[in-house]
Amino acid sequence: MKTEADVIVVGAGPGGAAAARYLASEGFDVIALEKSRFPREKVCGDGLTPRAVRELQLIGLETPREEGWIPNRGLRMIGGGHRLEFPWHELEAFPDFGLSLPRADFDHRLAQHARKAGADVREAWHVDAPIQEDGRVVGVTAREVDEKGRKTGEAVEYRAPLVIAADGVSARMALGLGMERKKNRPMGVAVRTYFQTPRHEEEWMEGHLTIRDTSHGKDKLLPGYGWIFPLGDGTANVGLGTLSAKGTPSKLDHRAMLKEWLANSAEDWEFGEQVGDIKGAAIPMAFNRQPHYVPGMMLVGDSGGMVNPFNGEGIAYAMQAARRATEAAVAAREATTASGREAALQGYARMMKDDLGGYYSLGRVFASLVEHPTVMELCTRYGLPRPLIMEFVSRLLADVYEPRGGSWSDRLLALMTKIAPAA
Repeated sequence: MKTEADVIVVGAGPGGAAAARYLASEGFDVIALEKSRFPREKVCGDGLTPRAVRELQLIGLETPREEGWIPNRGLRMIGGGHRLEFPWHELEAFPDFGLSLPRADFDHRLAQHARKAGADVREAWHVDAPIQEDGRVVGVTAREVDEKGRKTGEAVEYRAPLVIAADGVSARMALGLGMERKKNRPMGVAVRTYFQTPRHEEEWMEGHLTIRDTSHGKDKLLPGYGWIFPLGDGTANVGLGTLSAKGTPSKLDHRAMLKEWLANSAEDWEFGEQVGDIKGAAIPMAFNRQPHYVPGMMLVGDSGGMVNPFNGEGIAYAMQAARRATEAAVAAREATTASGREAALQGYARMMKDDLGGYYSLGRVFASLVEHPTVMELCTRYGLPRPLIMEFVSRLLADVYEPRGGSWSDRLLALMTKIAPAA
């Protein structure tokens, strides 16, 4: 069995599969190790904004409706007795539609897309730890996984000059090097399930902005939102998420909150039978683990905390990071000296900060503000009734705006992200 390559990718979710696809397309010999077997379930809203759709277009993955991709026209916001709809705009930088597809199907198709480019995507391999020699990551140890998810057999060493850690929120590779998450960065918690609904072909992604904690006699508005994303197959993905600005555990019963929210909201969706259990996951945000490059290894996606603190979206940014990682790998291959190669690989971390650092810094400020119930109450009471304000907010939350030119809100957002410090 082949155990050496130009690049070892750990994890074949959106970030890992995209990296494997891009690298293989550039002529790299790539082995991607995924601990599960496809198709496999993941906790996710299953909704893709135009930012994520653009990444799918860049990587060349077709999204025909007849294969289950359900387009949406925009974002509907509901809260404080108000209901506003914000269509995705026609922009040069982004398409004017979003998409929905169950995450189990999405990840499987992206992994197959990587295989078609020549990447060796191996399922049922659990990566245990990185291998370091002389202060540099030179590979990983991994063991096969049986049908019940148990590790079997002896550890196998996979070696490559470059390792891409796309191993999700567990971040085993980074933790294996002692890279702890930053304690001052936001963390989210999300839960979701599926319900049958006659509105399964609805053309809007729906967000509910008034999620409350009523446990132990309280009635507190929480930083977060509930969502309903139609999937076109008779069901909708239904869930909610909350935000902790400093990443401290909230101790909230999110499953109970979801049930209570649904008992008092969204009656017009006529939800029928629940399909599957309520599942939850932690969401690492705002670059909460750095640096994104250490000698021989790059962090991509959730392992590097690359989730948007405004809305909890991670797929678009994981795929964007995969693109940037490939650009750095290509530059390193073209370098003529060892120092030049290392400088090119280090460029990956700089590119990610240039791309997202300012926006994520704004997100950290946003998280610290909305964590106060009074601020949330004021926003829903006085902000939602004002369409001009909410038009700006919708672009900020979705991170979908024209980076150069465009409307006044596009120009303001571009300025804000440019002057915000990239930390």
